[in-house]
Amino acid sequence: MRVVRASKFRHVFGQAVKNDQCYDDIRVSRVTWDSSFCAVNPKFVAIIIEASGGGAFLVLPLLKTGRIDKAYPTVCGHTGPVLDIDWCPHNDHVIASGSEDCTVMVWQIPENGLVTPLAEPVVVLEGHSKRVGIVTWHPTARNVLMSAGCDNLIIIWNVGTGEAMIQLEDMHPDVIFSACWSRNGALICTACKDKKIRVIDPRKEKIVAEKDKAHDGARPMRAIFLADGNIFTTGFSRMSERQLALWNPKSMEEPISVHELDTSNGVLLPFYDADTNVVYLCGKGDSSIRYFEITDEAPFVHYLNTFSSKEPQRGMGYMPKRGLDVNKCEIARFYKLHERKCEPIIMTVPRKSDLFQDDLYPDTAGPDCAIEAEDWFDGKNGEPILISLKNGYVPGKNRDLKVVKKSNVLEGKLAKKAENTSPQNEGKLEELLREVKSLRDLVTLQDRRIAKLEDQISKVAI
Repeated sequence: MRVVRASKFRHVFGQAVKNDQCYDDIRVSRVTWDSSFCAVNPKFVAIIIEASGGGAFLVLPLLKTGRIDKAYPTVCGHTGPVLDIDWCPHNDHVIASGSEDCTVMVWQIPENGLVTPLAEPVVVLEGHSKRVGIVTWHPTARNVLMSAGCDNLIIIWNVGTGEAMIQLEDMHPDVIFSACWSRNGALICTACKDKKIRVIDPRKEKIVAEKDKAHDGARPMRAIFLADGNIFTTGFSRMSERQLALWNPKSMEEPISVHELDTSNGVLLPFYDADTNVVYLCGKGDSSIRYFEITDEAPFVHYLNTFSSKEPQRGMGYMPKRGLDVNKCEIARFYKLHERKCEPIIMTVPRKSDLFQDDLYPDTAGPDCAIEAEDWFDGKNGEPILISLKNGYVPGKNRDLKVVKKSNVLEGKLAKKAENTSPQNEGKLEELLREVKSLRDLVTLQDRRIAKLEDQISKVAI
């Protein structure tokens, strides 16, 4: 007789919401890039959409379901398609976007959503020379943002000053498929086209562990940190079977566990719940969400169940724990992108009682940051500040993101070099720096003007 492992998540079931609770008539982006195209928090759902003459994404208040008017205002400051978006974990009104136009932009969304198109970001972060496919906020330090581009470069920004503080170059010889912070943001792990998983200490700018051929297949891998410091990866075998694996960064020779799934070719996007140790895998182009529980006992990664629907998913948003309905035993909520709509899917643990279930909702990461950006760059770490969900989560009031722009650290280095030159050279250099700045400003203005004109042309063409 086979003993079935006891787990409170064995009977988790997924359910799509009724049609009138979906967001309809949205032209989801057709860009060929393996990001999730959707980001959600307890106030808003953001979706990357098709946009003529530039890049744009929608930001909708969660309650704004139903048909979305074609004229609904968008966030539209990028001059090339938007490839990735990420809500700030410490401010539900701040979102970052990375684009094919080589920039990262950070936006402040008004309290009740957009009433007019938003074309002016709070800050533009310039430093990548090729398109920016990954943006992800630091989990515990305020205003620290990581971006990764097709220039194989990772930049860590202090958004509060607009500075590029750390540049991790010469670590990745090829395109970076994924980049993820550890739970307290001390380390990052990356998956690269060279088939290596790397664990990097960004402040020391060094690789602390790496694994070659974590998955043998040529298709894109993903790597994420788990709460205990282990790493969970998805990828493809040499026979093009989809795989998942679990690794201990302290000894990467062999995986703790490896599982083959199927032969579909969609990249598996992992979404992780640190409170319950459940990983949800959503394949791009699949019509299912598989979920697994990770424990300390063999086989370590335990298959729980699969949620299946008819339509394939173009992308997926994942709600932070504080945005869930704890009175309905909801333990996860996904926002599935179809070609023309966004459909919430609710994951529930069946329970008879209506009372708050402590075992399903351990304290979870709240919206307060543990440390300031400067502290983190100085070497300090902060664990997530946890909150109880016992009485549900009450969102705080909207705080404006303040940016006191400083010149980039890298320009600062240039200026330092200048200090060592003779006085007449110094004057020339200052003049050159001024000229570079005014030219850069001019290019930015012209970019915006071109985007606006293209936008007007597209409206006339319609």
